[in-house]
Amino acid sequence: MNHIVRLDEARAPRSPASMPESIVLGMPHLTASGLSEGWLLRELGHRHWLLLAAMAGMAVPDFRDTDGEPVYAAFSALSIRDTAFGEARENDVLTLSSEIARVSRTQVMSRHRLALQDRPIGTVELVSAFVRRAAGGGNHAVARVALGGLPPVEPGAAPGGLAALAAAFRHGRVGAHLGFALGRIAALAQATFDPCPSQDFNGAGFLYFTSFLAFVDRAEWRFARERALSAATIRRDVFFRGNADPGETIRVVLLDERPLPGAFAHRCRIERCGDGAVIADLFSIRRSPDAAPADGRRKFFEGPARRRE
Repeated sequence: MNHIVRLDEARAPRSPASMPESIVLGMPHLTASGLSEGWLLRELGHRHWLLLAAMAGMAVPDFRDTDGEPVYAAFSALSIRDTAFGEARENDVLTLSSEIARVSRTQVMSRHRLALQDRPIGTVELVSAFVRRAAGGGNHAVARVALGGLPPVEPGAAPGGLAALAAAFRHGRVGAHLGFALGRIAALAQATFDPCPSQDFNGAGFLYFTSFLAFVDRAEWRFARERALSAATIRRDVFFRGNADPGETIRVVLLDERPLPGAFAHRCRIERCGDGAVIADLFSIRRSPDAAPADGRRKFFEGPARRRE
């Protein structure tokens, strides 16, 4: 990562109490299956935002365009890799090591390494682009903007890794990912949700990026309740395409699935119900002691919950 800014080198002042690098885990940080993915991503999203301010030499992350209108960092992709979230227990110490770098004119990527009792338990990468709302467009119409004050992109540098993969997804240049052929579009099942403004939207009024994952987990719970009961994420890749306004319903569509040894994998898409627009593609590999054997004879999602709503 070029022009890296690390949290312990940030120029923006921060309080050790509000941005600890080591956290004693308690109920807010845990679920029945271990480390809370929702809490973790909210924490890392906040760190990403503060690191952006540090990269720009700002005391607080108050980004604005030339007209003085607020500019936000919208996540275009995230990747959770090599995780052992199921090992986390109350009173364990989680250590977060975070850094951020500019990867293109409008994009930055942060990388967060996780350790539990000094043992690595995974890495999370977040790619964001600066955006602003079009006048009167709500959450459907946003435009990318380039801001000054950030370190320059090195001459000849091109987005790599997750940023390049996200761009390829946006332009339809990816044929397969995590073992799934992307040409398959037949829905195996779907679940509809009505996002709640007080729970699922952030302070900027956007459907928050962590809510996308929460809807997929809720759909998984509907589709495969027994096996989802003890599921913990091993790998998750999410590619964001759009957003929704308060009052709009969304649906999670299960497009593909496959069993793995002691685990299961699925590919989902989130759509706005009103216009059918795809707002995210999600690929998940989840560990579960009740998962089907990897011989292809039993699918993970089976039974009456597979019906379309």
